[in-house]
Amino acid sequence: MHPPESARHDSAAPKQLSGHSTASATAVVETPSWVKRVRPQGIARVPTHAVRPVEERRSYARAKLTLPLRVKRIAGQREPGHHILRTTNISSSGVLFLYSECVEVGTPLEIEICLVDRPFGRGSVRMRTEAHVVRAEPASRPGWHTLALSFDDITFERDEPLPSRFEKR
Repeated sequence: MHPPESARHDSAAPKQLSGHSTASATAVVETPSWVKRVRPQGIARVPTHAVRPVEERRSYARAKLTLPLRVKRIAGQREPGHHILRTTNISSSGVLFLYSECVEVGTPLEIEICLVDRPFGRGSVRMRTEAHVVRAEPASRPGWHTLALSFDDITFERDEPLPSRFEKR
């Protein structure tokens, strides 16, 4: 690691000030401690939560969560055999997951995502949403497809009623 730029020129300062009095030269030669400290290289000290990567085009940050997901309807038709799938990532505006069939972009889907799963259904929270496909690609897993959905309408189902202090009046 190279010393900071200001530290390299400190040795030259006493030579330039040799014609001045000793008291004033001492005041200039004694550099403050903040000048001598090592400065961070690059952006290692920038808080990553405050700066979004340049290539990021999404409006809402995605969380890499594997939550249980069920496809209830595709284009209004009830989906037979509710297989439990897993989300790849999710945000407040959409979800990405693997599905065994190819679904065209723009197709409406109704899905259910389990956000909180408690034993005996005490405190479980499920999100039911109507969404539409915004991207469909073949997945690396043979026979599967990656679907990206954008949420259109979201409702939450809870197994326990909300305490009265949270109810709308």
